[in-house]
Amino acid sequence: MGPAPRCERAAPGSSGHGGAPRPASAMDLSVGYVARGRTLLTRRMMAQPDSDLEEDALKEDLKFYFMNPCEKYRARRQIPWKLGLQILKIVMVTTQLILFGLSNQLVVSFKEENTVAFKHLFLKGYSGVDEDDYSCSVYTQQDVYDSIFFAIKQYCQLKNISLGTLGYEQDEDDVSGLQICKQQYKKDTMLPSNDTLNIDVTIETDCIQLEPQILATKRSGDLKMINSSFFNFEFHRLIQVEISFQLKGIDLQTVHARELPDCYAFQNTITFNNRAHSGKVKIYFDSDADIQECKDWHISGSTVQKNTQYILVFDGFVIVSCFASLILCTRSIILALKLQKRFVNFFLEKYKRHVCHADRLEFINGWYVLVIISDVMTIIGSIMKMEIKAKNLTSYDVCSILLGTSTLFVWVGVIRYLGYFQTYNVLILTMQASLPKVLRFCCCAGMIYLGYTFCGWIVLGPYHEKFEDLNTVAECLFSLVNGDDMFATFAQIQQKSTLVWLFSRLYLYSFISLFIYMILSLFIALITDSYDTIKKYQQNGFPLTDLHEFLKECSSTDYSKEPQASMPFICCCRRRGSDDNLILIN
Repeated sequence: MGPAPRCERAAPGSSGHGGAPRPASAMDLSVGYVARGRTLLTRRMMAQPDSDLEEDALKEDLKFYFMNPCEKYRARRQIPWKLGLQILKIVMVTTQLILFGLSNQLVVSFKEENTVAFKHLFLKGYSGVDEDDYSCSVYTQQDVYDSIFFAIKQYCQLKNISLGTLGYEQDEDDVSGLQICKQQYKKDTMLPSNDTLNIDVTIETDCIQLEPQILATKRSGDLKMINSSFFNFEFHRLIQVEISFQLKGIDLQTVHARELPDCYAFQNTITFNNRAHSGKVKIYFDSDADIQECKDWHISGSTVQKNTQYILVFDGFVIVSCFASLILCTRSIILALKLQKRFVNFFLEKYKRHVCHADRLEFINGWYVLVIISDVMTIIGSIMKMEIKAKNLTSYDVCSILLGTSTLFVWVGVIRYLGYFQTYNVLILTMQASLPKVLRFCCCAGMIYLGYTFCGWIVLGPYHEKFEDLNTVAECLFSLVNGDDMFATFAQIQQKSTLVWLFSRLYLYSFISLFIYMILSLFIALITDSYDTIKKYQQNGFPLTDLHEFLKECSSTDYSKEPQASMPFICCCRRRGSDDNLILIN
């Protein structure tokens, strides 16, 4: 909020509602607020030096800036537009997020269900549950051939066996078919019985293209005979075989949700991985769904188009409200920086010393910065949502991140208004006081945590599935700190090596004891200590800085004695004057 003009108090005996005012003496006249106008100088103030006038004006502007919205309303009848706009934003942004979440849920479920359906259609012997990070595996040469030709056969008769709205991908006027590629070493001669090896690690890639029309007239045996050179795998050279094909699909469940249908392009890939040459070929299935605009559609007997228009209008209102909030908060920050500059220059000129860094930060309202970031993200996310709703854009993930994060910031910003009350302000002050100490403590504890992470990965990785990679190790250790899954972590260690098994016990017991009983307890103690400090300050008063001392000199101004007019319900919650020394200024 910008610097306030100085107040104008009515002289004794004057009327504040149009009565004839009695002439006031020079001793009774003082500086007061003129509703949103310029200040009037009385004969007494004109007789004072310019430095005193400047100091009084600065004190009043500072006091007005650090008031809460209700106090500003009582002091100058200034309607708290930002407060009302933030409340409106909470309702609108949350409603927008829920609507987008319900729509996005349909998209996610359609993709996941199609991926499961594809695995059952194209993977021979698929059990319905992935074995690990791969779908299934085969162990004989004949099983590899059977799995490949099974996928080709299912692709040929897809329209006859599929329950979904699927079709083949068309490339211009031609139908793009199924592509099979194999990778193998250029030269490989192995005699395991004699421990001899002669290999050229240069990788050769060979591909063939099979169109649905040709596949429909050929049987798998004929196909193998025609492409005998390609399908004659030398498994000691074979690295992997990859089958890729594209399918088209239409999501009709969005129509029931009164939304326009989505058209999908599924890029499916089946990979037979033989890189390890361990006698086990892992089969991976990957389906990448791309949402596309339906080229030609017509929906009758539904209000889909009207519902879409209503949602687009609502998104437009969200953008307008966020843009207004962005302008108001940016204006408040600019005015606060100008007021800060006035205070710094005055302090340097009168007291010949610089204002401390903490007092400078009092003018930078972090809540306004948070609101500005939230508004920018909401505006960008809402524009993307409108494009997605109109089927001109398909970036669901980016839009979800923007809208989700902005909604998080909007709800966190509510704490600012709760902080005007002593009871609710404890959380904010405790977080503010403990954050520097917590960050320094986490840096030190993080070094120990990383040491355990690297040690567990290199030692226990070959013997425990939770220690196979660094990311999994970090997640496993974090769950142990929180007391989750302890017994399973101890029990799943393979007892192939007695030395490693003994090391795992020492490793796990020392980590759990160190982090739970010592580091975690110290972490909680830091926060508790900050909480106790804040409670003590609330009882005995906070330490006063130069800005606090400067404002304390003008604390005698009592705005509560002004005539009370009817005010909005949001300004009914008043803070007692005795609470002013119990909470921080900003």
